[in-house]
Amino acid sequence: MLEDAAGIRRVVLACGTVDLRKGIDGLAMIIGDKYKQNPFEKGTLFLFCGQRSDRIKGLFWQGTGFLLLYKRLEDGRLSWPRTTQEAAELTEEQFHYLMLGLNPLEPKVKDVKPGKIY
Repeated sequence: MLEDAAGIRRVVLACGTVDLRKGIDGLAMIIGDKYKQNPFEKGTLFLFCGQRSDRIKGLFWQGTGFLLLYKRLEDGRLSWPRTTQEAAELTEEQFHYLMLGLNPLEPKVKDVKPGKIY
């Protein structure tokens, strides 16, 4: 579904915190320097979270330019993995868990069905 909608074939979660005041260039540098990944990889969405867990930024290379995404939850917070300084690749199902405010890397989320409101 993500690929059909936006051409997203891969979702990479940048664990830990990132200064969300950074723009495209700053986030692209973090992707390359800290996580040793290519920010120009077409079809890859990189996701970042700051200290406040109610906001998320995404960086996506479309082939001709970057798309910068920003989401702010009106109620609640994201359960973002903070302990590791590595990047984790997410499945589409894990991405949906993240958008529900759940930690996509915790095993307990397997019992939750995307789209269901709890």
